Order: sequence, then structure tokens, then C-alpha cells
Amino acid sequence: MSFIVSAPSSGSGKTTITLGLLRALSRTQPIRAAKSGPDYIDPRFHEAACGRPCVNLDAWAMTPDRIKSLAHGDTPLIIEGAMGLFDGAPPEGKGATADLARILRLPVVLVIDAGKMAGSVAPLVHGFMNFDPSVQIAGIILNNVGSPRHEKMLRHALGDIKVYGVVPRTRDLTQPSRHLGLVQAQERPDLERYLDDAADLITRSVDLDALMALDARPLAARPTCNLQPPAQSIAIAQDEAFAFTYPHVLNDWRTKGATLSFFSPLNNDPVPTADFVYLPGGYPELHAGRLASNLTFLDSLRGIKAPIFGECGGYMILGDGLIDADGERHEMAGLLRLETSFAQRKLHLGYRHVTATHGPMAGSWTGHEFHYASTLRAEGTPLFNARDAEGHDLGAAGLINGKVSGSFFHLIDAS
Repeated sequence: MSFIVSAPSSGSGKTTITLGLLRALSRTQPIRAAKSGPDYIDPRFHEAACGRPCVNLDAWAMTPDRIKSLAHGDTPLIIEGAMGLFDGAPPEGKGATADLARILRLPVVLVIDAGKMAGSVAPLVHGFMNFDPSVQIAGIILNNVGSPRHEKMLRHALGDIKVYGVVPRTRDLTQPSRHLGLVQAQERPDLERYLDDAADLITRSVDLDALMALDARPLAARPTCNLQPPAQSIAIAQDEAFAFTYPHVLNDWRTKGATLSFFSPLNNDPVPTADFVYLPGGYPELHAGRLASNLTFLDSLRGIKAPIFGECGGYMILGDGLIDADGERHEMAGLLRLETSFAQRKLHLGYRHVTATHGPMAGSWTGHEFHYASTLRAEGTPLFNARDAEGHDLGAAGLINGKVSGSFFHLIDAS
């Protein structure tokens, strides 16, 4: 049994239902999770729900062989889709959850937010089921159902379409969010209670045995390891401000023999001795004042002789200053001539092809950009040349200054 949980659109409830399924099923058997696309936040909830690592499967940024390798395993796998089932990058919609269904030959369970419809559910579901014969939609889960009478109307309209569950309307499982998505799993003191409540709701509302009986081909594939480590020993920032790392990247580095150590800038940890320092993205803007006062961390970062690389939030920390949403400027590490601001917010979003000719990340990469920070000043040598998903030239991006480099791009895989 393995399947994909998707929906006609974002906001249908597929994350809550996926978490409830993972926690409910993990009570009786091992279960694995994966997330479609460039998401850092949902996978940490998945891991907490099922007690196993969650991988990202990105049909835009990864090759089919890479996706099959990451999905491979004998343990049943539940993949949560992103956005709507057929929503991908322009112009052809590449990277949609439907692409994963085709590549992995897995059935799709469609979550329908039925809160504001009755008979109209039928043409919606029929349209999705018949749109693309290469995508197998095994059935649906009706979400946000208001009453037994509402359920009866929906079932009558759907006829013989397989309904795996009917989840009643509830406000108890609403998740708090911020500008990049949900509040992170490690920030929720009530996480276990929330996951257990979701599992209890799903156990009452969904036919778990029928889902477990879904026929899917074994996820067999040869292991792939695309990414060479940038050094033999790598120190990685990891805490609530620097949480956006991809498991497949770290696993590739380990597989190739690198030793990884972790430290917390928020806790004012000094940077460990290593051949390479990696500052991933996250939410440094929410902790800018605290980070600016953590001189043990900042002074050790400034004194490091090894190469330093920052992504998005890590890139901003390497700059001269960061202005928070309230307009207050905070001194950062001062290793790059960079000033960024959240007081002047602008959304930057989309897949990227990037190429660097020098620095620790030299080569061609697929990546993703998602941030609201504005660049007020960026002086020096650019790190990357970038193109968007449609091939449009975005010009030079990022900065490199000797051993220190970074950009707003999250690198996903070697291109």
C-alpha cells in the first residue's frame, strides 16, 4: 500500500488529513511520508506524525530516477501533494503532484473541501477523474462536511465514486501560520496532542482498511546519490531560525563520506571546527535582535577560516544588516556587503535554474526561491546566474566574497 493525498486546490485540508492518516496508521504498523515539491515545513510535521524521516519528492527539480530512488522502500508510503493535483510550474505545469503519480505509478486519493457545496461535488470530481487517464484517482475523502444530511446529499450526487471517508467540519484542528506557511512543528508545544486529535478524527471518519488495500506497485529503484559534499567535515546551523534543510542533500553528503555536525546560532553556540560551514534558510527575521546580540556565534563565524555558504535566511545573516518588519535594523555578521529588509516586503517565488562558475557550490543546480525580503544593497561579485522555470534570464544573483558566499536560492539538486 502506497498512495498520494492530493486535492483540487490549496486549502482543502489535505495536510491535516495526511497528518491524521500518518499518525493513525503508525499506531499499528510502520509508515513513511513524503512531500511533493520544495516544502520545508510540512515534512517536519510528517516526521512527528509517523516517527520516520520524510523526504521531498520534486518532479520539477529532480529526475524520475532520483524521485524513484528517494521513494524506494518496503514500508508503505503516503505522499502529500502540493497545491492542486495538476498545479505545476509554467508553462506546461511541470512539477505538479500529478507528475509524481505518473512517475511512481501510485494511486491518488483526492481530498474535497465540501463545506460549501452539495450536488456540485459530482462534476468537480468527475472532471478530475477523467482529465488525464495516466493519473489514477482511486477515490476521494470528503472534508468539512456539515451534517449527516449534508453527507447524504454529497454521496447521492457522487453515485458509485469511491468515498474513503467523510470528515466532519471542525475548528479544533486549525493550524497557525505565518508568511512562509505553517508555524514550524518544533515551535508547537501542543504538537503531540494536535497529531493525536487528528488521528482520532481520521480513525472515526475514514476507512483505513480500504486505504491500506489500495493496490500499488512496489517502489523499487536503484539508489542514487547526486550531490558531492562541499567538504569532508561540515558544520550546519540548525534551530528554529535555521531549519530549512533538505534531508536528501544531507543524506547525500553523509553517503559520500562527509561528517556533519550541528550548532544553534539562537543558543549562541560557537561555530564548530569544520572544513565548511552551511547556514540554511529559516526565519532569522523573527529572531534578528537575538541573533545580533549573540556575539559568541557571530564572532566565531567571522573568525572561521573555512568556506561559509548561506541560503536565503543564512545569506541574510552573512550581510551587514537586516531590517525587521518593524523597521528596526540589526547588525549581522558583516561578511558580505548586503542589506536586506522585511519592512519593505515583496514576494519572490518560483523554481530556478542557477549556475555558479566558482565557489563551493560551483556547477549547475535546480532550486527554488521563496521569500519576502527586499534587497536594499548588494555589492560585490555575484555568485550565480539564474533563469526561471520558463527559461527567462534573471541575471546575476547572490554574492561571493573570498571564502564567503550565498544567495536567496534554496538548492535542491544537481542539474
